[in-house]
Order: sequence, then structure tokens, then C-alpha cells
Amino acid sequence: MITAPAIELRTFTTLDTVRGEILDVYADVRAPLLRLPNYAVTAFGERLDRHGTEPGFVAVLAYADSHPVGFAYGNTIEHGDRYWQRISPVPAEKYAGSPALALKEGGVRTAWRKTGTARRIHDALLATRDEPYVTLMVNPAAGDGKVHALYKSWGYADIGRSQPSPASPVLTVMVRASH
Repeated sequence: MITAPAIELRTFTTLDTVRGEILDVYADVRAPLLRLPNYAVTAFGERLDRHGTEPGFVAVLAYADSHPVGFAYGNTIEHGDRYWQRISPVPAEKYAGSPALALKEGGVRTAWRKTGTARRIHDALLATRDEPYVTLMVNPAAGDGKVHALYKSWGYADIGRSQPSPASPVLTVMVRASH
């Protein structure tokens, strides 16, 4: 890993002031996939707008020289949330039975990868939370499996699979203790 360049992490609990910056970073990070309906910026923008109104929304953005270079965001999910209902097999009650942080999306611009920036964003986001668990969904093919492996190295474990929408690939659902 390359030593992390100087970045500033900022936390936001509303979407209004950072929506455009998140969309810009997303478009750069997902550029090779934007032609696919699920990854199109408009589809992501619709998900982002919905997630931004859900309980416990929080986003952390990393800035270098006042320019956004990465982000992650999530929100609280409770017992019975549709997030849990779409997972097969049904997740253990210890996860789905208590509030959890659902890490909905994140990404770091190419030049900032392998610098520790993604981990710093992730850890800053978790530091704002009280939920006992954090969960995420990852495309197991992303980065030829490297993204999935990265989350495993951060302590996440596979608990099932989910296809959140017909346009979405089947995703691996992962979970870990939040602290």
C-alpha cells in the first residue's frame, strides 16, 4: 500500500450539500460500468436520493485540495427492513433482529486507490454509528474479486446473497461488528 496522501474527511447527515460531489465521484469510479442500467448515473442518483431520506443517513467524503476523491454512505436498517427480506438464505437473527448500519455505496477515484483512503472513509463512517453491526452488498465480480477480498480483510463475512433489483447483479451480502 502506498502512503496515504493528505486528505480531509468530512461527515454529512443530509444529502443536499454533497449530492453533486457524490455523483461526480461515483461517475468516475464506475466509468467502465455506466453503460449497464443498474450502474447508470441516473439509476444511482435515484437510489442515492431514496437512501438520503432513510433513517440514520450518513455520508463521509474524502477531499484532497478541496476536491472530493472518495465517499461512502449508509443508513440504519431495522428488524423487518426490506434489506433483510431480500437476502437468501435468511440471515441469522443476531444480525437481522437488531438495528444495523447498511453501507449502501462507496468508492475512491483511481488515483487514490491502494493509499488507505477507502479504509479511512469506511472507519470514519463507522465511528459515527451506534449500531452493533454493519452490513454491505458487494458484486463478487467487482475488480475480479478484489473488492470482495478487501472487505473480507476488513473483517466482513459472507452471510447470503441478494438481488436488490431486476437490473442488479446477484450480490454477496456481508456483515461484521461495527466496532
